[in-house]
Parts: sequence; C-alpha cells; structure tokens
Amino acid sequence: MTFWQITVFLLNGFKLSCLIFCVTLLVGIPLGLPIAFCSMSRFKPLRTVSKVFVWIIRGVPLMLQIFIIYYVPGLVFNHQIFAQVDKFFFLNYGIEDAGRIFAVLIAFSINYACYFSEIYRGGIESISQGQYEAGQVLGMTRRQIFFRVVLLQVVKRIVPPMSNEIITLIKDTALANCITVAEVIWQAKKLAATQALIWPLFYTGVFYLLFVGGLTILLGRLEKKLAYFKS
Repeated sequence: MTFWQITVFLLNGFKLSCLIFCVTLLVGIPLGLPIAFCSMSRFKPLRTVSKVFVWIIRGVPLMLQIFIIYYVPGLVFNHQIFAQVDKFFFLNYGIEDAGRIFAVLIAFSINYACYFSEIYRGGIESISQGQYEAGQVLGMTRRQIFFRVVLLQVVKRIVPPMSNEIITLIKDTALANCITVAEVIWQAKKLAATQALIWPLFYTGVFYLLFVGGLTILLGRLEKKLAYFKS
C-alpha cells in the first residue's frame, strides 16, 4: 500500500473517532448540568445518590465501563441487545458494528457527563454568596440571578478545565478499540496484522496532534472572548 492509501485508510477510522468525540460532547455537556444540580440539591437522598453515582463513574476506568455496558446486559439478562442493534443496522442500512458503536457512545457520554458535572458544580459553587444576596436585594428571582448574574461568570471559570477534558476526550476515543470498534488505532493495528506494517500505528499520532492543535486554538480564542470577566 502507498502512503496515500494508508492515510485514507486511517482517515476512515479517524472519522469514527470524531463521531465518538462529537456525540459525547453533544450528550455529555448538557447531561452534566442536571447531574451537577442533583449533586448540589438540598434534598439529601437525591444529593447522595448523585454523588455516589459520580464517584463510581469517575473511579472506574472508562475501558471497564465500556466492557460493562457492552457485555453485562447479555450476561445478566441473557439478552444480546447490542447484537440485535448490529443485525438491524446491517440488514437495513448496511452499517457494520452499530451495536458496538452505540455501546461506546453510551459509555463515553455517561463518563464525560459525570466529569463535566463536577466542573459545573465547582464553577457554580465558586461564585460568592454575596452576588446571590445582591440580586435578591434588587428583587431578582433565583432563576434570574443564575442566568443574568452567575451563568456567564461560571462559563468563564469552567472553560479551562472543560478545555482539558475536551482535549482528553479525543485521545480517549482510542479506548473504543477494546471492543473492536474500528477507530483509527484499530485501523492501524489491522494494517500491522494484515500488511506487516508497524509505522502506521505511530502515524496515527499525527491525526491526534492536528485535531488537538485545532481544538487548542479554538478554545484559546474562546477564553480570550471571555477575558472581560477578569477581576
């Protein structure tokens, strides 16, 4: 295979890596907010359940979570749900490994939602109580205080840690190959097994570097736009 053919072959895998990245952000970022509110709830049972759930998700390796979501339904309930998803999408749309991809998307979305929730919680709790009290003195409701006074300050404070998690996410997509999802690392390993070519495995680093470089520039610009909140 030529260098260009190998690049195209790896790009096909990187498209799947980007799909996992985008879906995880689209689901995880909004899902993290209600989890954060539950963790800050005044209702103790809800707060406790939420904190324990986040503790478990953050404490268990993501790879193991992928295994649990993909294999446990079949082991516990004797129902191969993801195999059925595979069959449905392959027969109707010609898409292979849809079930495995869905399992990975579920695991990634839940995992990163919990990490994002802790970032949200830290950002919200970092706002001084005086700002809430000042808003109440002005006759504003708690909802108005949150959206008009607190929210933009929270956004400014959580952008740096969110940026780190987002950059980590694109690299974590490589974990999808643990259940043979054909992302870019899996494609490179396939070349090593079938073509006896090891260098494409190292070449995949270029794809990640370019993607992370683009993300770094975009997120850096976002931080600069929010710089007017500096005290």
